Amino acid sequence: MGRDGSMTEYTIDSQYLNETMKLRVYTPKNFSPLYKYHFCIMQDGNDYYSMGRAATLSDKLHKDEEIDNTIFIGIHYNDKYDRQDKYHPDGKKQSDYVNFLIREVVPFLDEELPGYCMGRGRTLVGDSLAGTLALMTAVKFPNIFGNVIMQSPYIDQHVREVVESTKDFSSLTIYHTIGNEETDVEGTEGTRKNFLAPNRELRDFLNRQPLAYTYHELDGDHTWGTWQKDFERALLKMFSKE
Repeated sequence: MGRDGSMTEYTIDSQYLNETMKLRVYTPKNFSPLYKYHFCIMQDGNDYYSMGRAATLSDKLHKDEEIDNTIFIGIHYNDKYDRQDKYHPDGKKQSDYVNFLIREVVPFLDEELPGYCMGRGRTLVGDSLAGTLALMTAVKFPNIFGNVIMQSPYIDQHVREVVESTKDFSSLTIYHTIGNEETDVEGTEGTRKNFLAPNRELRDFLNRQPLAYTYHELDGDHTWGTWQKDFERALLKMFSKE
């Protein structure tokens, strides 16, 4: 099946992660450096392209003129253990991964592509642990990443402490979903956790903050079957033409 847009792969030799990181960048049809674009930066990038259908949705929503000019950037992990190290709030590479995002990915994108070069023009996207990473990074660096799409994020005491210590939410826009069947989710390490209850607690806290906040509970579990159906709505909420 042909695509309207174009996929380009870039690499960054990360000094923070000590590895070569790949960025899969999808630009819409009629892309031009004369225009400005929003950056939709997706952790679990290959999953968002394959199971989330990010490129297909980009084609559809741009063709129908339902979203502003948006470039999708996918960043993936090596395996489930690498993902745990980079995305988990207590992962041994999490701080290095955040530095990679803010000090290597953002300058690279701002130099290579015509973005807005400000927080409101950059959205961090992620499911499960990748959603946790998106949230924790944005609340710490809202001037760099002004928007978050998090689907079924993992929330624990560490995450709550980081979020609740945030002084100012006013520059953030957050789209947050959780499945109503996510009460017994198996983690990478084999333990099982209730995702629904802590996500509801996070919702209650964020509802009291001065930010643009959208929350939905979905009919579904902790799988791409749930997230894929929700992703189009998330993109329309975040990038819809005013």
